[in-house]
Amino acid sequence: MSLRTFCFALQHLTRINIYKGDFNEVAFGRASVFFPVVGLLIGALLLLAHRLLTYIFPVPLVAALLVVLMVLITGGMHLDGFMDTVDGVFSGRPRERKLEIMRDSRVGAFGVLGLVCLLLLKYNAFLSMPAPLIYQAILLAVLLSRWSMVYAIACFPYARREGLGTLYNRYTGKRELIWATGSTIILAVLVAWAAGLILLLAAWGWVHFMGSKLTGELGGLTGDIYGATAETTELLIYLAVISLYGCWSWLFSAPWL
Repeated sequence: MSLRTFCFALQHLTRINIYKGDFNEVAFGRASVFFPVVGLLIGALLLLAHRLLTYIFPVPLVAALLVVLMVLITGGMHLDGFMDTVDGVFSGRPRERKLEIMRDSRVGAFGVLGLVCLLLLKYNAFLSMPAPLIYQAILLAVLLSRWSMVYAIACFPYARREGLGTLYNRYTGKRELIWATGSTIILAVLVAWAAGLILLLAAWGWVHFMGSKLTGELGGLTGDIYGATAETTELLIYLAVISLYGCWSWLFSAPWL
C-alpha cells in the first residue's frame, strides 16, 4: 500500500486534497484499505473542534456545529449518496427506474425527508452524550462507518457498468478487506476496549443486512449506496453507544483510558 493510495482515500472521503499527481485507477480502487484510518482522522478533527468549541458556546450549539463541521470536512458527499439512495429505494419503481432516480442529480421529497431525519438524530445523539463519552462515540462512529463501506465494496456486486464505484469494486478484494478489518479491530479496541468489538459486530450486521437487501432489489450496490451505508452506520453507532453505555458502561473502560 502506497502513500498515493492513502492520498486517494483522503481526498475521496474528505475535502483534503494533498495529492497533485496523475490519476491511477489501481491506487484509487485499492484506496478503500485506508478508509478506516481516514475515518479516524476525521474523528480526531471533530474532537479537536469539540474541545475548542466547548470553551466558547453552550452544549446545544456545540452539538449543532459538530453536525455542520462533519458536512464541511467530508463535503457532504455521503449525504448526497444517502439522499439519492432514499429517493430510489423508496420510490416503489422497478429496478432500472430506481437506478435512474439514484443517478438523477435532483433530490426528491423522500431524500429531503430522510436527510432531515438523519441530521436531527445525529444532533440529538451529540446532545444526549456526556462529555467523556462523546469522544469515544465520534471516533467509533467515523471509524466503523468507513469500514462498513469497505465491507460493502468487497462483499457485494456493483449494480452499474460505469462510474468510479466500479474501480473500487474491481480492485477492492479480500486482501483489502482483511487489512481494513484488522486495522479497524485494533483501533476500535484502543478507543473503547470491549465495546469497540461489540459495536464492530453491530456495524457488520447492519451493513450485511443493508447490502443483501439492496443487492436483492437492485442486483448490486452503487456509489450512492456506499455513501448511504456510511451515513446510516455512523448514526447506528451513535445510538448503539448511548444504549450500550447506559447498560454496561464498564465495556468502554480500557486499562489505558
